[in-house]
Amino acid sequence: MRPAQAARTYPFREPAGLALEPEYAHLRDHEPLSRISLPYGGDAWLAVRHEDVRTVLSDPRFSRAAILDRDVPRASPRRHTDPTLHTVDPPEHTRLRRLVAAAFSPRQVGRLTEHARHVTDTLLDRVEEHGPPADLIGGLAIPLPVAVICQMLGVPVADREQFASWIDVALATTAFTSEEIHAAFAALRDYLTGLVAARRREAGDDLLSALVQARDTDGRLSEDELVGLGVTLLYAGLETTTSELGNAVYTLLTHPDQLALLRADPGLVDRAVDELLRFNPLVTSAGFTRIALEDVELGGVLVRAGEAVMVQLDAANRDDRVFPRPDDLDLTRRPNPHLAFGFGLHYCVAAQLAKAEMRVALGALLRRFPALRLAEGADELPWRRGRMARGLDRLPVTW
Repeated sequence: MRPAQAARTYPFREPAGLALEPEYAHLRDHEPLSRISLPYGGDAWLAVRHEDVRTVLSDPRFSRAAILDRDVPRASPRRHTDPTLHTVDPPEHTRLRRLVAAAFSPRQVGRLTEHARHVTDTLLDRVEEHGPPADLIGGLAIPLPVAVICQMLGVPVADREQFASWIDVALATTAFTSEEIHAAFAALRDYLTGLVAARRREAGDDLLSALVQARDTDGRLSEDELVGLGVTLLYAGLETTTSELGNAVYTLLTHPDQLALLRADPGLVDRAVDELLRFNPLVTSAGFTRIALEDVELGGVLVRAGEAVMVQLDAANRDDRVFPRPDDLDLTRRPNPHLAFGFGLHYCVAAQLAKAEMRVALGALLRRFPALRLAEGADELPWRRGRMARGLDRLPVTW
């Protein structure tokens, strides 16, 4: 067994754009399971190698349910108190996932992809009419995921500014106070509670209506689970896809050789999306805290029952044991077993929809604007700070 090292303060620092902190490469080679000290909840083990991260994400000896309403190590002040897809183990997880899986069936994803195409064309019409320079965060990366998640869940698009502002605060780490973060989550819960009541009065052809029926008619989930699922799907569908899409466009525009490949062969878009998801760090710290239910050997270390383990997906996606030249963007990369959507039972239920949105947006953007380029220097662009997800405040482009 490798001897335990002293806990490092974590996160290591405020991220600089999409540059992955160099400590992760050192840890992968020399200390694949290390001790870290989080701003809240104390110390945890940090897994950074692809193999170890997959183990933590898929081994039932590492529990998500054990974090509920506990002061576990984390980067944000908010404790997880709601039973959602992210915070329960089987059999509860199996039951909840089945309830939402139909909304992400190939047929439904196909229907939502067509909606995304229509929305994307409309948004790019506006971008073109406005003329360069145009901001692709406000003009595309935010409104496209909003339109898709609202269509799927049955959330009024007119409420976008309201719920988007709550999500921005709720998913912060240091940008807002603990009181503001908790208040934003409470506001999101109140908002979804109101939507649930509206669906009880008048059902629609959407996921929220189906969940209400599952609650009221079949008794397959509790009221807390119903509202918690709605909150989780709303913020996950908006925040992560918005960040990934903006980051993908930025990365293509700052890697002209790879952008030229995609322009020359639009059929590469599937592989390009997977590679952009692998290459671009999304989170600003490790996440998905799990509690060991028994002693487990991991990465040459004995993790004791009751200890917390966290994973860094972006570090695992740069593991040269799995990915040749991991720090190079290669849109032709195959195979590409990245972990951007997790692994195992908690693999993101909306992964195929998120990838479809990215394919649609990137394809349409490059077709419409073959000379697309940054309108400002890459070093001048403003990155969001103090949030869980990395992303730009603005992405000014010209053509």
